Amino acid sequence: MKEFPVLLTQRLILSQLNESDIPFITEYLQDKIFSELTSNIPYPYTEEDAEFWLKMSREAFSNKTGYTFAVRDKEHRIMGAVGLHDRGDDKAELGYWLAVPFWNNGYITEAAEEIMRFGFETLKFNKIYATHFLNNPASGRIMQKIGMEKEALLKQHIKKNEEYLDLVMYSCFKNKY
Repeated sequence: MKEFPVLLTQRLILSQLNESDIPFITEYLQDKIFSELTSNIPYPYTEEDAEFWLKMSREAFSNKTGYTFAVRDKEHRIMGAVGLHDRGDDKAELGYWLAVPFWNNGYITEAAEEIMRFGFETLKFNKIYATHFLNNPASGRIMQKIGMEKEALLKQHIKKNEEYLDLVMYSCFKNKY
């Protein structure tokens, strides 16, 4: 795939991140809750963090190891992001975040469903998995809604702020999708 794909859902456009998204990403991720609920979003979140993430996302696409999509409304305004990151052996990790003003409207579920379709049908992954902290059960509900099943409790799997945290892992397989 030479050009970054654009995926469409009923209410959303999933497309490549670009420089014009950086101020919005920086503003959205200022909310400390993102750092508390994820393993890789720092707090405070700076413009340099957004630039670095954009660069990493582009490199992953160039290296065919990841697809990070901006989640946009039909007016092309960024609302969050969703991605698949190739972990080898025909499997990928699903990740996502959505800005707080857009929570509880089903947007990330809709985006993640489309990414799952893309991962299984276009990228031909056998397994797609995702994890969430125990203090973020809403993320687990999204995983269940998109057809994932709880696979494991990964005890003390992440060290964050000098504390070891458990992760719940969900997955879905191509033959069950």
